[in-house]
Amino acid sequence: MGRRLDPDTLAGQLQTTPIDQLGCFFVVSGDEPLLVIETIDRLREAARQAGYTDRVNLVLDARSDWTELDAALQNISLFGDRRLVSLALPSGKPGKTGAEALQRLGSLVSSGSLVDTLVIASLPRLDKTTRATKWAQVVFDTGTTLEPRPVDRNSLPHWIGQRLARQGQRLARVELDWMADKVEGNLLAAHQEILKLGLLFPEGELQPEAVRQAVLNVARYDVFGLRDAMLAGNARRALTILQGLRAEGEALPLVFWAVGDEIRILARLAAIKAAGQETGSEIRRQRIFGNREQGIHQTLNRIPSGQWPALLQHAHDIDRLIKGLKTPGRLDDPWEELGRLAVRVAGGAGAGNR
Repeated sequence: MGRRLDPDTLAGQLQTTPIDQLGCFFVVSGDEPLLVIETIDRLREAARQAGYTDRVNLVLDARSDWTELDAALQNISLFGDRRLVSLALPSGKPGKTGAEALQRLGSLVSSGSLVDTLVIASLPRLDKTTRATKWAQVVFDTGTTLEPRPVDRNSLPHWIGQRLARQGQRLARVELDWMADKVEGNLLAAHQEILKLGLLFPEGELQPEAVRQAVLNVARYDVFGLRDAMLAGNARRALTILQGLRAEGEALPLVFWAVGDEIRILARLAAIKAAGQETGSEIRRQRIFGNREQGIHQTLNRIPSGQWPALLQHAHDIDRLIKGLKTPGRLDDPWEELGRLAVRVAGGAGAGNR
């Protein structure tokens, strides 16, 4: 039988227990990108520490070739390495073939047949109708489900305070409220500002005026300018902004967040569109409006849906480079790879390349 765990509870268990003793199939479901990403990263790191060095990344939807999942679960590494299969289902709609493949996965888990293989599946929060389908019931009944809970506006100041505490920093409640207002309830934006404060200031009590100046610093809008240039298809401007951010010493993780998060959103929207569904509700849920929404539509029209898995993989590879991990087929400099990725999205040409 499957079980449900709070992500924080899982984090505590992973400190003392190898991940393979907690299960071989984990399901991360939620609509808050930052919390989902952090939960998946925590699982991946635990898998790496447990010796799962052979990694397969799959992004599938109703139109995908689901035999890729079957092959990933059945093929045995030539070197006997333990395998981690990361399966992303951005649309939450696997289609008939995908539903059958997921049920086969559930059978393998139930029978204990996943030898030296660990599966992490990520999907959005499912509605009541979808959760009642057979494939969803099998997935939730056989896997360990982690559903990060959204952080509402009232809880956001406390959440920001906790994240600052992890960096050894403290901020008065009135300033925490002010920060929560400035990020408009967006956890990813809050995460960016928290990281910035960690880079700019030492540990200890933060001075309110310095915090306000840092959060309002126009450089943060340059990061979003990079995103907007990419969406508008202006590769030259995107590279110019990226080079400027690098020259000014902007933190690479913050710049990558602006690009990588947009690609994750675009990949999800592309999968929804490819499945013949309307993207409007997802765009509203992501709080995308105005010029950015126009850029999103332009980009989805510019790049075929089948190219998004490769772009998403490129973003994952850059994340590895930033963490100091060698990635075959990529340049050693993550800044250069980030530029290549931005050009692929802005230009649309060659997006199917590595």
